[in-house]
Amino acid sequence: MKVTEHINKANGKTLFSFEILPPLKGQHIQSIFNNIDPLIEFNPPFIDVTYHREEYTYKELDNGLLKKQVVKKRPGTVGICAAIQNKYNVDAVPHILCGGFTKEDTENFLIDLDFLGINNVVALRGDAVKNETYFKAEKEGHKFASELTSQIQDLNNGKYLNDELLNSSKTNFCIGVAGYPEKHMEAPSLDSDIHFLKKKIKNGANYIVTQMFFDNKKYFDFVAKCRTEGITVPIIPGLKPISTKKQLNLIPHRFKVDLPDDLVMNVVNCKDNIAVRQVGIEWCIHQSKELIKAGVPLLHYYSMGKSTNIQQIAKDVF
Repeated sequence: MKVTEHINKANGKTLFSFEILPPLKGQHIQSIFNNIDPLIEFNPPFIDVTYHREEYTYKELDNGLLKKQVVKKRPGTVGICAAIQNKYNVDAVPHILCGGFTKEDTENFLIDLDFLGINNVVALRGDAVKNETYFKAEKEGHKFASELTSQIQDLNNGKYLNDELLNSSKTNFCIGVAGYPEKHMEAPSLDSDIHFLKKKIKNGANYIVTQMFFDNKKYFDFVAKCRTEGITVPIIPGLKPISTKKQLNLIPHRFKVDLPDDLVMNVVNCKDNIAVRQVGIEWCIHQSKELIKAGVPLLHYYSMGKSTNIQQIAKDVF
């Protein structure tokens, strides 16, 4: 079932979902199941599975030349999605990126998903790899998520890259895209960011899921601004509980989001990460309850591969 169909079927009840990371290369899929199992009791209608593009390093050879070596640390998104749907009878939502994909790669990826009966995707540009200052698209790939969204929508209309295909079948993907309540880190302003978000919706996106935020006012203001600009699709809030002191610096630096002063000082005053984890849980519970009271369609949690704190939050909220 499509994400939007799950939302419509809920008739205004706030649903619960979460996102998982593929395990590091060499680890077993059981590590994924161990994190999903504690959260199944809260009846997630779908589970997001992130995609991590290939990275590469250069190794110096004996002759002084450099050899490019591809490193893929978290493979398996498609396989994990298939396993989730088979094991839990829950819809899996794979992320698909511009970065690391040519248009042909993207089409083949989508065909595989269609054959597996996976009809939800989240279309993202992706971040720059470690050796790039700015994001760089593949030579035959997409530069922007809006372009990727268009290609997915083209397949939904039966339009493939090869125009000479006869009797081509249509796919039926529900397309999610990212929204940034505090604007994307590369956007010059929130207004310009929403301008390009509207383009993704125009190109076929069916719903928006937000970057994490820790101040609900940021989300409410963002939604109000989107509605004023004519964006009517569901806007799903994304939440993450703080769990370590290190994240006070890591999260603002990596994700370019603000942390409220009260949250920061509560964490600073913790004697250890056990106490920090509890502060993060309580803060996220408060956020969740306020968002539910406001009538959000769904709460989407970023588990980052760990589910115990999400489980505690869900027990108190759902």
